Amino acid sequence: MQRDLFTDEHEDFRGTVRAFLAKEVLPHYDRWEKAGIVDREAWLAAGRQGLLGLAVAEEHGGGGNADFRYAAVLAEEFARAGASGLAIGLHNDIIGPYLTSLATEEQQRRWLPGFCSGELVTAIAMTEPGTGSDLQGIRTRAEDRGDHFLLNGAKTFISNGILADLVIVVARTTPEGGAHGLGLLVVERGMPGFERGRNLDKIGQKAQDTAELFFEDVRVPKENLLGELDQGFLYLMRNLAQERLTIAAAAIAGAEYLVEITTEYVKGREAFGRPLAKLQHVRFEIAELATECAVTRAFVDRCITEHNRYALTPADASMAKWWATELQKRTADRCLQLHGGYGYMTEYPVARAFTDGRIQTIYGGTTEIMKEIVGRSILG
Repeated sequence: MQRDLFTDEHEDFRGTVRAFLAKEVLPHYDRWEKAGIVDREAWLAAGRQGLLGLAVAEEHGGGGNADFRYAAVLAEEFARAGASGLAIGLHNDIIGPYLTSLATEEQQRRWLPGFCSGELVTAIAMTEPGTGSDLQGIRTRAEDRGDHFLLNGAKTFISNGILADLVIVVARTTPEGGAHGLGLLVVERGMPGFERGRNLDKIGQKAQDTAELFFEDVRVPKENLLGELDQGFLYLMRNLAQERLTIAAAAIAGAEYLVEITTEYVKGREAFGRPLAKLQHVRFEIAELATECAVTRAFVDRCITEHNRYALTPADASMAKWWATELQKRTADRCLQLHGGYGYMTEYPVARAFTDGRIQTIYGGTTEIMKEIVGRSILG
């Protein structure tokens, strides 16, 4: 079916994104994978191309357009390219809303121009070694010391953790407050006591720097508090729907691309004297995958439309994230199987997609957490 989600302007933007990937990302990607980190120049190139801060006001160097369909185009094209290392979606769609909706005018003048130019790479630090998805278990603490907070604690699995110049740290600001005693503090590169640990060795998304972060008596100025004190949990819940939709948009695009390349592979690959595509089992596999992708695509596109209307519910976002990422995982596994031994070779895109995509059902809230959210919305 013909998608009716995008206009000519969105498709023009898609061409811009593809040209950027072809010139600034794909020629360097194998090197980035080996290094475990992308070049900072890639972020600056993205800024020059206007791919950063799409929803940020023009006065701060952004695109001034909150239409999420542009973010969806970015997510789709980066997923199809297998270029998860340059985490523009994290920067724009997950961290950006905290800065545009919570930052004061002074904070926006300080941070947003660099955010849009690529000079300031961002990260958000929620997960801790012993907490996972349990925000109530956060132990990193920020003590009020008058004109500053004294920050102590540790975070792990932080995407952009090595490159990040600004890190939004979720910390406990009221010890007895449970989930409602959290605040958001912006820690900047070079603050004494802020240290980065290992660039973690993952099974996939090798080019995406993922780090441990440590905070030992870091003096964070009161001017670096985002929003109101003790309201961090509320802010996190408010922004999670867009984060999960971004992941879902990338997941369905990744699954569709896998079906495309596998369809071409089975047409050309022969076994038992004829193309694999002539075998009924292979045809049924492709038919099932194509149908599952088509149905998922319809739901994710509808969620994007609802989000643009400010009507996307947390439950629907959770459904989209859960279903699309689980589909991506199944599709990668089945497409690798159809490639046979070649699917296990890293020179084939399906191999990288198999390992890169595995994290999709985990970060942004695990599938199990998504089901819990959906279940609560139905059963109370």
